[in-house]
Amino acid sequence: MQETKNNDINQAQDTCDNTELESSQDSALASGESMESTLDSSAPESNTAGDEPSMLDAAYKELEEKYMRAYADFENVKKRLEREKNQALEYAYEKIARDLLPVLDALDSAKEAAKEHEAIAQGIMLTQESFLKALQKHGIESISTDGEFDPNVHECIMQVNKPEAENGHIAQVMQRGYKYKERTLRPAMVAVVKND
Repeated sequence: MQETKNNDINQAQDTCDNTELESSQDSALASGESMESTLDSSAPESNTAGDEPSMLDAAYKELEEKYMRAYADFENVKKRLEREKNQALEYAYEKIARDLLPVLDALDSAKEAAKEHEAIAQGIMLTQESFLKALQKHGIESISTDGEFDPNVHECIMQVNKPEAENGHIAQVMQRGYKYKERTLRPAMVAVVKND
């Protein structure tokens, strides 16, 4: 009888243990499901939070590129303006030099007209030489008309037959040309040799 009682108690304990185990498993499953649902619900937030820094990085890179482009444009404009300013300063006397060309032409004509009066011709020649020296100090020089015709600095207004000279060489100067540093103020008007 005692054995039957012991068996009944053991069965009751086993049943109780099984019931507790099942209920603990059920509660574990339920808490697992709630944890999964919590994780699932927080997952999109973490993805959004993950996307946010990448969007910020992209926006930062775009703004940085725009800044770099704007800075490069600014530097280019600055360099161009500096070049233009230096060039303007370098060729500041160009307009005045052009205005002085008729005076030089007048001295040439006066020298030709005063050939018969040696003293007057000498005075005009000295005046012209000192005037040209003053202009040379500022980069204004007459264009050379010796040798071959150069279309960059000479202007051919006629062709002449001159057997003693080579074709394409300058035979006669009609009007002197002048240059200011590297720029031509006025090309020299010349006659060029053309032997048939």
